[in-house]
Amino acid sequence: MKVVKFGSSAVATAEKIMASAKIAAAHKGENNIIVVSSIKGTTSCLMEIADYLYKKNPDGAKEMINALEQKYMRLVSELFTDKQQIETIVKELSARFDEIRKLSQDIFTLFEEKRIVAQGELLVSYIFTEYLKGMGLNVKNLPALNFMRIDKNEEPDVVFIKKSLESQLETAGHADLYITEGFICRNAYNEIDNLKKGGSDYTAALIGSALHADEIQIWSDKTAIYRIDNSIIKEARPVEKLNFDEAAELAYFSAKALHPICLTPAKLENVPVKLLNINQSEDNATLISTAFSSNKVEVVAAKDGITSIRIKSSRMLFAHGFLRRVFEVFEQYKTSIDMITTSEVGVSVTIDNEKNLEDILDDLKKFGTVSTNRNMTIICVVGDLTDQNKGIQSRVIAALGTLPISMISYGASGNNISILIHSDDKEEALKALNNEFFVK
Repeated sequence: MKVVKFGSSAVATAEKIMASAKIAAAHKGENNIIVVSSIKGTTSCLMEIADYLYKKNPDGAKEMINALEQKYMRLVSELFTDKQQIETIVKELSARFDEIRKLSQDIFTLFEEKRIVAQGELLVSYIFTEYLKGMGLNVKNLPALNFMRIDKNEEPDVVFIKKSLESQLETAGHADLYITEGFICRNAYNEIDNLKKGGSDYTAALIGSALHADEIQIWSDKTAIYRIDNSIIKEARPVEKLNFDEAAELAYFSAKALHPICLTPAKLENVPVKLLNINQSEDNATLISTAFSSNKVEVVAAKDGITSIRIKSSRMLFAHGFLRRVFEVFEQYKTSIDMITTSEVGVSVTIDNEKNLEDILDDLKKFGTVSTNRNMTIICVVGDLTDQNKGIQSRVIAALGTLPISMISYGASGNNISILIHSDDKEEALKALNNEFFVK
């Protein structure tokens, strides 16, 4: 049994829905479950509609609702050819958009906002189900709102999910495929809510772990994970296999990688996760599992737009609570720290969000002398990099030759060495590391 998830980019257009449906149809039988995300752009549109309603501008909201409805009606005309089926689908979609319009007539709260945002997944699951039925498949819907639930701490209620999902499958009976929605759920008070971090990927992982699936497949329109940036290294190839911990390290560096929270349920139940591209064969997939390749670099990733901040203070020496006070400044401004290194008289950190930088710097000046470097890049080398594997760490540094290095972070895990360099040196650094580890 497999869980097959199609992301927003995989259902962005009629052509992509057709391609994804063909892939889904190839997985018929064996109680496979299809998880669909909202059509690309729909969730942001629904959130903007909600924003108009918060601002007490129902006319602005209705204009956007009308435009979104027209977009879906065009999609139906592009996907379906049977007139009777089109008539039925148009009638159903019209009723659903009328329900969204009704929400603009009453007091608008966070509860109504979440109901509106949930419509993105509900709309596409209905359309996807009808399209598969048009292909002659016996398809049944498993409404996510009937089994996916978070508790009072906004964490998945895994016991409830497992029990309710098994009950839903039993009630539904045999089908070629089961379709459900990603991202959306109910909360502990039975209100419509969502999983936030990781969204639909998280849904797929929770379903796969609850049912002890053979595999979780995540389909998008991009190749999953390359060994190195293929915009710089043209001959770069996708990574065939990664360990769960290695994939988690890459989440920050690549939008194509899963959020680490999505990998946790699959890792705990030892369910492999495969990342695939709807436009390419499965030969270009990346399989994430508990298997581990020893003494080997798997991926070199990079993230631009980094700012480093250095706080130097003689008062730091033996000062109890100094680091806590520094970190509280970043917490106050809701700014995450990516890398950190310390010495006896200073601490250096990196951030990728400069929104509150000036305020942060002003507060940090209370503790010592503060300096910054903008236009920096973090190079992340991922693989089996434990201290028992002699030589790999020195090869990483040696490959960079005489390039200036601002920070090095190593030791927090056995899977990652992070190096901060000037962005102007990024291309040279990646080519050097590619030659060292990936060119045979």
